Amino acid sequence: MTAARKVAAIATAGVAPLALTVFAAAPAAAHGSMTDPVSRVSACFQEGPEAPKSAACKALVAAGGTQALYDWNGVNIANAAGKSKEIIPDGKLCSAGNDKYKGLDLPRADWPSSRLTAGTHTFKYRATAPHRGSFELYVTKDSYDPKKPLKWSDLEARPFAKVTDPKLVNGSYVFQGKVPAKSGRHLVYSIWQRSDSPEAFYTCSDVVFGGKSGGGSGTGAAAPVASAPSEKDIADGADKSSVEHRGHGDSDAKTGPKVTEAEPAEDAGNSGDDAAAEPGGSGNQPEVKGAAGKPVAADENLAETGGDSTTPYLAIGGAAVLAVGAATMFATTRRRAATGGRHSR
Repeated sequence: MTAARKVAAIATAGVAPLALTVFAAAPAAAHGSMTDPVSRVSACFQEGPEAPKSAACKALVAAGGTQALYDWNGVNIANAAGKSKEIIPDGKLCSAGNDKYKGLDLPRADWPSSRLTAGTHTFKYRATAPHRGSFELYVTKDSYDPKKPLKWSDLEARPFAKVTDPKLVNGSYVFQGKVPAKSGRHLVYSIWQRSDSPEAFYTCSDVVFGGKSGGGSGTGAAAPVASAPSEKDIADGADKSSVEHRGHGDSDAKTGPKVTEAEPAEDAGNSGDDAAAEPGGSGNQPEVKGAAGKPVAADENLAETGGDSTTPYLAIGGAAVLAVGAATMFATTRRRAATGGRHSR
């Protein structure tokens, strides 16, 4: 092998594993969860996956392990496509039928809960990876019994709040809904259906109407007050998340569905239904990446960042191609120089 060929081979061999390494090192994050009122998985994650404080969160970990809490922002179905009620079986609404999150389906009257009152309420959904889509919020019927597995028939037939592409404020989707009059312990169920993909996300938030937020009014059960995870909690647990940052990687077949890549959709705009929603959505883009393929913080103006969900991968691939090309060009230049030198003699 000539010296020039050796240079090219070494350069190519060095770039290939480097490119593969960068591809494999995509950071972990996920998509989001309700934080006002606090979802079950968010509340238990905030308590600490390794040593939760409440009896309900301890039972969740005992049922399904700690990974469900580190993956607090990824309760999803890849191909829901607006058919959530058809594909999620009764008794598995909180886990969305995902075995990894089966502890969320435990029927208990002592889940950490948030206080909720009838009337207009501002809801918050922490989005670790923003996507275009619609939120639908349901509340349980007056006959709801938290000690029994949650069924679709336990929810009111119509969502009390529905909004498309709400505003993204400081990393959370913020929108308003008119909460119906209830009393005692209930549950708010949310469906976040993406419009740029068939993927959907789900949350169960335990709430109490009247009395103290964690008191379990009407059930005789004592329950702690639910707290949302702080930014520090989220950052500290991120390195143990098993969910792909882009949210489109292959997940363990035993713990959930395979999440699919989405094609970007046109802005669907805002549509309010039974509840008044804040207009907006201009900054709500699917997982926009910034320069050098780094994820854009959720509270940045996504419309000004440029790029799309493929940006880091295209950038990496392009860098690898450029590096190989540079090595080849270098080798060619050396070969021409050597040939020219021989002809000049």
